[in-house]
Amino acid sequence: MKAWPVVGIALMQGLLLAAHWFVYRTWIAYWWPLSPVATLVLRTCLFVMALSFIAAALLGFYSANRLVSVLYWIASVWLGLLNFFFLAACLCRLAGFLLPLAGVAVNRPLLAGGLFGLAIAAGVYGLFNARYLRIRRVAVTLPGLPGSWRGRTALIVSDLHLGHVNGLAFSRRIATLAAGLNPDIVFLPGDLFDGSMADAERLTAPLSALEPPFGIFFSAGNHDEFGDAAHYAEVLTRTGIRVLHNEKVTVDGLHIAGVPYGDSTFPIRLRTTLEGFRPALGEATILLNHVPNRLPIVEQAGITLQLSGHTHGGQIFPFTWLTRRVFGEFTYGLQQFGGLQVYTSSGAGTWGPPMRVGTHPEMVLLTFQ
Repeated sequence: MKAWPVVGIALMQGLLLAAHWFVYRTWIAYWWPLSPVATLVLRTCLFVMALSFIAAALLGFYSANRLVSVLYWIASVWLGLLNFFFLAACLCRLAGFLLPLAGVAVNRPLLAGGLFGLAIAAGVYGLFNARYLRIRRVAVTLPGLPGSWRGRTALIVSDLHLGHVNGLAFSRRIATLAAGLNPDIVFLPGDLFDGSMADAERLTAPLSALEPPFGIFFSAGNHDEFGDAAHYAEVLTRTGIRVLHNEKVTVDGLHIAGVPYGDSTFPIRLRTTLEGFRPALGEATILLNHVPNRLPIVEQAGITLQLSGHTHGGQIFPFTWLTRRVFGEFTYGLQQFGGLQVYTSSGAGTWGPPMRVGTHPEMVLLTFQ
């Protein structure tokens, strides 16, 4: 294993241990006194859970079976709950400091019980909300669009993260919903897989039942490249999905191009690749580019519409706020960047905690005008 992943894993594990310790110390300070046995049990459980996500993630990279999937799901759910418990602990500390200054007596157990109770409620809501898949319909006008494409529909299905949490049942559900929308073409702009060990052929089998008239097109995201990207591409090709790896195709007069995540992170390489895609003056080109960045390069290459995912809209609060600081208005939805239009989907699946609070999962049906 290279040095930088080891450092990253160690850093993340350190942060998780610190967060668990903060939550533990806050609960002990604000709740009614616990017996020595109860304190020991609580401390031990939190220590074990602090190690659970990294352990489950590493195990999931090298093994795929029912037990690993269950362990990974439990660890992922706990990671989401920890996020809200940490926020509850911060609010406890803040209220415990400010209220006495204002002359207000603080009932510490009531304060802790209320805030930690809200944290649990947020987590439960997030679990259900993450499975309530929305269908969003968006009309888009593309300059240079061939007349034959006007009125046709394209389905965007981003960030499925097929793996230990989003498994075969999820893939079947996506395929059923997609078939019911009867799109003319389907776009998969990255993170089809979660990057952990998975039976890619089994997980993508339901997608092979889709038969849009003009095909299904995929370009790799960062999580696809965490795993065996070459194997994924081979499986998808056998499934009937066209993998666009730094290439452009023309479908009934409409240009469709794709750049994998890794190559899109290098500005010079991206510029060189996109220059090779440059359409004839006035012709529409759609680019599958997983991350909604490097937009000046994309616009200069004459791309008409970029389809992205990656952000998940931040997925859960407060990361919804942080993601907005990084990607700005291009975090979600249809936006304009000069002569380039960008649609960033919040994605159909989840990464890490199988929760969504402040965002929602979606499949997007574009209608060309």
